[in-house]
Amino acid sequence: QVQLVESGGGLVQAGGSLTLSCAASGRAKENNAMGWFRQAPGKERDFVATIAWNGIVYAESVKGRFTASRDNAKNTVYLQMNSLKPEDTAVYYCAARSVRTAALRSENYEYWGQGTQVTVSS
Repeated sequence: QVQLVESGGGLVQAGGSLTLSCAASGRAKENNAMGWFRQAPGKERDFVATIAWNGIVYAESVKGRFTASRDNAKNTVYLQMNSLKPEDTAVYYCAARSVRTAALRSENYEYWGQGTQVTVSS
């Protein structure tokens, strides 16, 4: 089993920045793919970014504004969010796969954190 704990969410004004963290424990392996997803009220869970052994992929809606990274020594992944917009408001989830390859679909991730709320005011 892999346990994931997100932190860093909060309330920020449009144009502001937040950094989310996701600490992995248990049977987490440093080269397995990790992902960030978000879910706004009444909407489906959407892909935000994925970090895999061969690179990082972003959703078009966040490209150029969000930066995903990982610190293998700390078993932690990060999501730096800049130039935030009200439409970025959602619960943000960290997810992990049991393989190295990236995935953009939530159903390909076996492990999930509890989520952290990000609210961007206009």
